[in-house]
Amino acid sequence: MKRTFKNFRNFIGITFFVEILLIATFCIFYFVPLFNFNEYFTLPMIVSVMSVLIIFNLLIIWLFYIKFNKMRTTSDLKAADLIGGDVQEAYNFGKIGLVVVDENNTILWINEVFKDRGFDIIDQNIFEWQPKLKELETASLDETIQLEISSRNYDVKYLPDAGLFIFKDSTEYEQIYKLSNDRATVVGIIMIDNYSDISGINDDASDTVSKVRNAIFEYTKKFKVLIRRYRNDAYFMLCDHASLEEMESDKFSLLETVHALKEKDEVTPTLSIGIAHNFPDVMKLNEMASNAIDIALSRGGDQVVVSKYGDDIAFYGGKNEAIETRNKAEVRSIANSLIETINRSSNVFVMGHKESDMDSIGAALGIKAICDHLNKDCHVVYDPKSIEAKAADAIRDTFNSREEKHKIFYVPSEALNEIDPKTLLVVVDCHKPSMTNCQELLEKVSTIVVIDHHRRGEEFIESPVLSVIDSSASSTAEIITEFIHYCSQNPKIDIPPKYATLMLSGIFLDTQFFKSKTCGIRTFEASMILKSFGADNAKADRFLQADYKENQIISEMIANSTLPKTGVACCVFDEDQPIAVSILAKTANACVQTSDIRASFAIGKTGDGVTHISCRSDGTVNVSIIAEKLGGGGSFASAAVKMPEVSAQVAKDRLLEVLDQYYDDACNTEI
Repeated sequence: MKRTFKNFRNFIGITFFVEILLIATFCIFYFVPLFNFNEYFTLPMIVSVMSVLIIFNLLIIWLFYIKFNKMRTTSDLKAADLIGGDVQEAYNFGKIGLVVVDENNTILWINEVFKDRGFDIIDQNIFEWQPKLKELETASLDETIQLEISSRNYDVKYLPDAGLFIFKDSTEYEQIYKLSNDRATVVGIIMIDNYSDISGINDDASDTVSKVRNAIFEYTKKFKVLIRRYRNDAYFMLCDHASLEEMESDKFSLLETVHALKEKDEVTPTLSIGIAHNFPDVMKLNEMASNAIDIALSRGGDQVVVSKYGDDIAFYGGKNEAIETRNKAEVRSIANSLIETINRSSNVFVMGHKESDMDSIGAALGIKAICDHLNKDCHVVYDPKSIEAKAADAIRDTFNSREEKHKIFYVPSEALNEIDPKTLLVVVDCHKPSMTNCQELLEKVSTIVVIDHHRRGEEFIESPVLSVIDSSASSTAEIITEFIHYCSQNPKIDIPPKYATLMLSGIFLDTQFFKSKTCGIRTFEASMILKSFGADNAKADRFLQADYKENQIISEMIANSTLPKTGVACCVFDEDQPIAVSILAKTANACVQTSDIRASFAIGKTGDGVTHISCRSDGTVNVSIIAEKLGGGGSFASAAVKMPEVSAQVAKDRLLEVLDQYYDDACNTEI
C-alpha cells in the first residue's frame, strides 16, 4: 500500500508538472502573441480545454480513491483472516490493541481499540512510531516489553510469522500494583545504641534521652510511621511502603538529627534501625526486622538496615566508627557461654578465612589455648596454599618441628575425616561462608560458633549456636584475649608465649601498630594482657616486617598512584606480575599514613588470578561501605574485595564508579 501511494504521488507530480508547463507555454504564446496563436484559439476553446483538464484530474483522483478503498478492504480482510473475526471482537472487548505490519514493517491495519483511541498510524513504519519495539525483533516469542503511549502502559508481544504486534493495556494493573505496593506493610525496630551511656542513672532526668525520643517521635510523625515503645531503649515501628520510600529518599536523616543532639563533653547518641518489607506475613516481617536490627548492631550501630524479602539488604548511615560499649560483665558472660559450648563438644576445629593473616592465625591459636585448658582435642584448620606469606613464615619460625606443628594445625582433608555429631567448629576473623578456609566443614558440622570483628554483611554463616560480631574491636585476637582474661575459669586460662606472640602480631597488623582509629583502650589492655603471658613484641613486629624487595614494590606502587578524589589514593600493580595480598595491604597502609590521604585503595592480581583490592582509611572514611558495594567487606578503617576473573583495570574502573556514587555517604561528617 505504501508503494502504491508513492507511485501515485509520483504520477500526480509528473502530470501536474506537465499541465503547468503546457499552461505556461500557452500563456506565453497567447499573450505575447507569437505566431498569431491567439487567432487560432478563441475563449470558448480555451474554456473547453481547461474543463477537460479539470475533469481529467478529478477522474485520476476518483480512480485512485477506488483503488485505495479496495486495498484497504483487502488489508482488513487479510487481518480478519489472520486473527479471526471472533477473536478480534474478544480483543476489542478486552481492550487489547492489535497492529499488523508488512514485510517492510509498515503498519497495514490496526484494530478498533487503537482506532477508538485516535491512533492515526496506518502506513507508518512501526519502529519509527515506537523505536523501542525493535527490541522484539530479536526477542523470543515469550518475551514482552513495556511501553508508555499517550499516558497509558502497554505490555507488547510480537508474532513475527504473522507480522502481528499485540498491545495489552496494563494501565489499570499498574495502578492497582502501585497502590498495593504503596500500602504494603513495613515492620521495623528503632533502638538507641548507647542508651545506658547517655541516660545515666535515671533516664527520666536525662535531657539527652528526652531530646532523642522527641526527635524519633517528630521524624516518625512526619513520615506517617506508627511507633510504640516496648523497652526503654527500643521502639516498634509500623508503616506502609510509600512511607518507607520517602524515608529512603530522605536517607534516614534521623540518624544525623540524633547525632546533633550531643551535649558538650558527652557521648554522641546514635540509633540503629532494622526494617523489613515485601512479604505478606507480618510474623515473617517481624523476624526479618529482628535479624535486620541484629545486623545493624553487629556492624557497629548508627545505621539503618532495610531487608527486602528476596532481595539484597540495603544499608544507610554507618559513617561513624563503632563505639566501645561492651563491659567486662558482658565479656565474661559471652566467654562463659563459649566455654560451656566447648565443654559439650567431643572435639574442636578452629578455622579462619582464605588468605589467612596474622589476626586469623593468632585468634585461632587463642581458641586453641582455651581448648587445651579444658582438655579438649582442638586443631587449627588452614590451607597451606591459601595463607599469606608472612603468616606462613611466622608459623614456620614459631613451631620448629613437624610434630609440634601437626599437633596444632590440620589441613582441611584431615579435619573432614575426624568429624562426629558432637564436633564444634569455631570460625574466627570471618563470618562469610564463601570466605572460610573450608566451606565443606561448615556444611558437615552442626555446631558452629562465629567470632569476628568485621562489620556484618548480608552473607552470614547459617544458624551458629553463638555469634560474636564486635565491630568496635580492633581485631579478633583482641576479642579472644578479652574472653580468656575475663572468663570465670579457675585456675585462669594460660596462653603459651608462642601463641601470645602471634596474637599480638595479629593486633599489630589490624591496628597498623596502634595507628588506626579502631585502636582503643580495649586494644591496649589486650596487648598488655598478651605481654603478661610472655608475648615477644619485637618478634611480633618482625613477623610483619617487609623485606627489601617488598619495599621496592610498595614504593613503586605509591609513586604511580593516582588521586581520583581529594584525599583518596588509588594504586594499581602491574597485572602481568602476581602480587601477594599482604603487599597490597601494606601499600594501602603506607598511603594512608601520609597526612593528606584519608582513604587508600591498592589493586593487584594474585597468583591464582584473582584481583584483590585492599582498602584502608585514617578513620574519617568508612571504607567497608565502599568495599561492600564491590562485593567485599571489612571493618570501618580496613576492608578488602576479591574479584575473580576481573582485570586490575576493570576493578579500578568499578572502584571509581562506586567512589563517585558512595564516597560522600562513607565520609564521617563528625570528623
